[in-house]
Amino acid sequence: MFTNHPLRLCVLAVCCLCSSSAGAQVLTLKDAVQTALNNYGTIKAKAYYLQSSQASVKQAQREYLPNVNISGQQDYGTVNGQNGPLYGLNGLSVASSGLPLPKQNWNAAFGASYLANINWDFFAFGRAKERIKTAQATAFQNEKDYQQEQFRQGVKVAGAYLNLLAAQRLTRSWERNLERADTFRAVVVRRVKNGLIAGVDSSLANAEVSNARITLTKARDLEQEQANQLAQLMGVPAQTFQLDTLFLTRIPSVLTDTANMADHPILNFYKSRIALSDEQQRYIRTLQYPAFSLFSVYQTRGSGFSSSYAQDQTAFNHDYWEGIKPSRSNYLVGIGVTWNLTGILRIHQQSSAQGFTSKGLQEEYGLIDQQLKAQTVLADTKMKNALDNYHEAPVQVKAAGDAYLQKTVLYKNGLSNLVEVTQALYTVSRAETDRDIAYSNVWQALLLKAAAVGNFDLFMREF
Repeated sequence: MFTNHPLRLCVLAVCCLCSSSAGAQVLTLKDAVQTALNNYGTIKAKAYYLQSSQASVKQAQREYLPNVNISGQQDYGTVNGQNGPLYGLNGLSVASSGLPLPKQNWNAAFGASYLANINWDFFAFGRAKERIKTAQATAFQNEKDYQQEQFRQGVKVAGAYLNLLAAQRLTRSWERNLERADTFRAVVVRRVKNGLIAGVDSSLANAEVSNARITLTKARDLEQEQANQLAQLMGVPAQTFQLDTLFLTRIPSVLTDTANMADHPILNFYKSRIALSDEQQRYIRTLQYPAFSLFSVYQTRGSGFSSSYAQDQTAFNHDYWEGIKPSRSNYLVGIGVTWNLTGILRIHQQSSAQGFTSKGLQEEYGLIDQQLKAQTVLADTKMKNALDNYHEAPVQVKAAGDAYLQKTVLYKNGLSNLVEVTQALYTVSRAETDRDIAYSNVWQALLLKAAAVGNFDLFMREF
């Protein structure tokens, strides 16, 4: 029974290796952005809003079709007629027909009515056309809203990705700083034990190691915050990400873009809002004009009362089938016009209100356009500064590393003190963090440029 244990151990080892390999899968920037576009709730919601507005366009187009109604009813009741005025208020009165009789009676029989009706507002001074255009403008706005939401989310995810990558590199730098501090502490402790230096140096070295640990813990905390932010933007559970770091060792191949800012997704969205408001105003104006209608009715009726019932009150039949069988029919074809004259006053104010809304939207568009142009100038400046720091950072790191090495050698030989070594250690740590930030800032500046000009592909083409 023990012969299968080696095989089981091999299988378990293979499974563990596969699991480890899967867990260490590198998340590329393109994968992160695509995952966010597929998962993020706001994008999904706006996709549904777009589908809803597209369906509303079809509904608006079919609103122009004539109304075709059919109805049928079968009743049982009396037919006592009476001379006198009556208004069918809210359709609550009874439409029983019959000649007025000398006195009330309660003779009852079955009756029926079957009707087909066509009613078509065939001309209303462009009202139907403007209704369709308004629905189309709404769909167009929702489409641009969906596109600008995708653009915004892509920029947010890319920014979070770069922030997490920078945080991870800073964590590695502070880990190396802790290693240097711990190694140097061992040297100090050994020299103190040998009586070569004062004991206070070991206390100071221990303090530096503790400070390095605290700084590393803060860096890890920041890294976790950035990982959590990236997970939220991607629409996935919080987890540890292994990111692609290869691109940080180079600068982008394209640093400028000549894209037309008029095609900026955010500006296009604000343009669509103005277009929708203008179209709504044009539709509102059509409401002040009359509507011409074509109508047609065909009706057939059945009754259990005979045509001689007015002279002979016994000439009626209780038979159900005789009462509902059609016996008289009528048709009607006509054309009409309706015009609410007082509505002109209301529509005028409603149109004015919509016009002011359009002007407000135009001001919002102008503000966004101004902000994006300012952001473009800022992005160019940040790119120039980031490139300068990118080229300068390695020089600082090498110089700081050389200085630290010299100070530690001098300290070991009693030619330097702990304060000078500590200062050199700080210089190395600062140089490494400056380098990590400088590398990340180049890509952050490119992302800012892409966001400002509205061309996210300018950034994504680098990956």
